[in-house]
Amino acid sequence: MLAHFKTIQSYGSSEIIIKKSRFIGHARPVESEEEATQFIEAIKKEHKAATHNCSAYVIGERDQIQKQSDDGEPSGTAGKPILEVIKHQGLKNIAVVVTRYYGGIMLGAGGLIRAYTDGAVIGIEAAQPIYKVNHQKVLIEVDYTWYGKIENELRNQGMLLGDIQFTDKVTVACYPLAAAAETFINWATDITQGQGMITAGENTYIVHKNLPE
Repeated sequence: MLAHFKTIQSYGSSEIIIKKSRFIGHARPVESEEEATQFIEAIKKEHKAATHNCSAYVIGERDQIQKQSDDGEPSGTAGKPILEVIKHQGLKNIAVVVTRYYGGIMLGAGGLIRAYTDGAVIGIEAAQPIYKVNHQKVLIEVDYTWYGKIENELRNQGMLLGDIQFTDKVTVACYPLAAAAETFINWATDITQGQGMITAGENTYIVHKNLPE
């Protein structure tokens, strides 16, 4: 797993008018090429009266899958600019479609590139860029006599907490950054003076609006 990557939170769309042509940028998070193609086809169906529905997507932790489509616009003036916006912003697991309703004024190659670039940007902004950050789940199990101290120390650290289970003991689910998990486990062992049971769990991506410091 990556330490973190940038993607978008949910489907979003926005539009602009450029020389009477209407450009609508759509963006959606996707996990597979199948999801990306289904999204593109859904937009094409929704906007079947549009002049063009140009698209691009990037999928995979290492951007293994990258595709684009000019959908009838001059080669290199639509799909490629959309793809370049995705790559420039460092986004992964995303599909973007820019719909154009022709307004009667020719834009020229340079104008088309700028228009599709802008359409991609506003669609991505509407979909709310986020970061997915690699955290490791760590369970701390202690007697009730330790719970107050542990809770206070964790909150002072600003630790991301999950469920807290109260049975014959208290079990607190913590989510330190994966890169800092070993240090956190050592800290938790020390703070409980070896009286707690510390268990390392699975790694998971957690959404952040900004990268944690």
